[in-house]
Amino acid sequence: MDEVSLSIPRPILDSLPEDGQVAAQDMERAVEGWEGRINRAIESADDESEAAGYVLDAIERMDDRLDAYDEFVPEMRAWGQSPIYAIAWRNLMADLIGQLYDHEDLAERLDRERQHRVVEDGIRLNDL
Repeated sequence: MDEVSLSIPRPILDSLPEDGQVAAQDMERAVEGWEGRINRAIESADDESEAAGYVLDAIERMDDRLDAYDEFVPEMRAWGQSPIYAIAWRNLMADLIGQLYDHEDLAERLDRERQHRVVEDGIRLNDL
């Protein structure tokens, strides 16, 4: 499986306020971290199925973070604060997930791994 390359879309960076340079740097470090961890996991995997499992785990963590940032938006608005940073981080997580699914040889394997997990979870639940 090929290495994964992730980036921050320009519209997300453009959505940050003028004083958002620190947030942009934090996003850059976060994306580099995700990319590094995913590529190390792919490299250390014994086979493509295991590698897809690692990537799917990362996607699930990104999805959890997306949900957390999304929950901040109405809360910040209720307190009279701008939710722009929470929105930008939420959008970044969504875009990174999309980038992983857009990767050439990864989307089909991710779908297969997700289906495998659904079936495995269903069987476990029925055995109880």
